[in-house]
Amino acid sequence: MTSYFDNLETQSPSQREESLFAGLPSFLAGAMSKAEGLREWLAGHDPMAVTSREALARLPVLRKPELMQMQAAKPPFGGLADPDALVGNHVFMSPGPVWEPQGFGADPWQSARSLFAAGLRSGDIVHNTFSYHMTPGAFVLDEGARALGCLVFPAGIGNTEAQVEAAAALKPTAYTGTPDYLKVLLDKAEETGCDISSIKRAMVSGGALFPSLREEYRNRGIVVMQSYATADIGVIAYESADDEGNPHPGMIVNENLIVEIVRPGTGDPVADGEVGEIVVTSLNPAYPLIRFGTGDMTAVLEGASPCGRTGTRIQGWMGRADQRTKIKGMFVDPKQVAAIVDRHADVARARLVVRREGDQDAMTLHIEPVPGAEPNPSALTQTLADVTKLKGDVILADNGLPNDGKVISDERNYDA
Repeated sequence: MTSYFDNLETQSPSQREESLFAGLPSFLAGAMSKAEGLREWLAGHDPMAVTSREALARLPVLRKPELMQMQAAKPPFGGLADPDALVGNHVFMSPGPVWEPQGFGADPWQSARSLFAAGLRSGDIVHNTFSYHMTPGAFVLDEGARALGCLVFPAGIGNTEAQVEAAAALKPTAYTGTPDYLKVLLDKAEETGCDISSIKRAMVSGGALFPSLREEYRNRGIVVMQSYATADIGVIAYESADDEGNPHPGMIVNENLIVEIVRPGTGDPVADGEVGEIVVTSLNPAYPLIRFGTGDMTAVLEGASPCGRTGTRIQGWMGRADQRTKIKGMFVDPKQVAAIVDRHADVARARLVVRREGDQDAMTLHIEPVPGAEPNPSALTQTLADVTKLKGDVILADNGLPNDGKVISDERNYDA
């Protein structure tokens, strides 16, 4: 699987970076002129000055709570969509509710590239089991597969026996859906005596593809790849494989996206390799989300993929960044932990650990010092109380904190 969707995939990282940021200022200016909500959100920022990652990092991060507030104030899209995208198009609703307009043209969710990397080609027949009801899940893969030249059967979810009968008759060559539902179909086919062995490839998303399940599919003659996508952006990153269908490490960031990894609760980019929240700037003229915080965590992998694609690699989904926790009846947010770190130049990172002591909540702030520094625990204890309005202890983690992206670790046993 070493052929490429287009030349963008093999351009040098410096070329890609230069191209993205050369076009970003004019894209931002145009998007702000058409989308009133975006113009208000970025008020005070000059779009023509956003010519680098450092400049981009000075813009605010837009997370789901703010997006929902904007949409509630100016329904349905919060003034973030280009009005031209709302003519003769689709609109979807995700839980929240959050409204998502579909982009312009073929492959508006940028999934064709990920399907190509998974081995799908023009002429393949795709059995698509994502939901076609309200949310954009099914359309993300449907639009991309058809743009690639595939014939798509919109199976949707449920009615497993009918789906198996349809697959036995249509002979699809590929499956798209959640990782576990493919096994449901295969087991039902065996149970009913239906032959769906025509399925040789699969692109899965929306859940964890465990190594044991991937291996089971491989033993049944199906090469399964996965992608990371959201309803707001579309496909953000995807897997590639060698000529035998063995997946390469990590996921490759999709083209035409700028992905940053930031410390949860902040907009501050972390060093490559450190776990943080995925923040995406999408160059989608229909729905330009700028520094959109997905709430998912990952880390950048060093180097390029062995497949020859040169895009940034991430490790895939590594948990959720929304760690807001109620302690002693009051919410504590990762932003507050970040505020404590900002007040102490001798602190590199911090983690608030919450436990139960008897019948009471207790919290301890674990501090990773800047190399060579000696933070003052008493001063930090006072800052902790000032910022959170709660009392807690402070511990210096001289050996460092785990690289897992956790800012607040709730270790209370809710079953006890």
